[in-house]
Amino acid sequence: QVQLVESGGGLVQPGGSLRLSCTASGSAFSISIRGWYRQAPGKQRELVATITGGGSTNYADSVKGRFTISRDNAKSTVYLQMNSLKPDDTAVYYCNALVRRTMWNPGADYWGQGTQVSVSS
Repeated sequence: QVQLVESGGGLVQPGGSLRLSCTASGSAFSISIRGWYRQAPGKQRELVATITGGGSTNYADSVKGRFTISRDNAKSTVYLQMNSLKPDDTAVYYCNALVRRTMWNPGADYWGQGTQVSVSS
């Protein structure tokens, strides 16, 4: 059983900061946390930031310069540092991983349960 557990969400004022964490656990041939997505009420889930195993990163235009994604492979954890938060950043944030149960398995998408980020004065 593979699990992705997100933490670090909360309520913050505009201009504030939060750091989200996503930790993978369980048994599989490989678990690769690939990035963060978010879904605001009434909107589709959208990509926020991705990171490769080698550390290459990619960001949505709306968060460039404000958010930073990083990983600690020893802890099987990916972080999302969010600075200069805006009300438009309010959403449920989900982490995404590719899980290969065996070396012959091409892999499947796994999602965490989500963590709520609310930006409001």
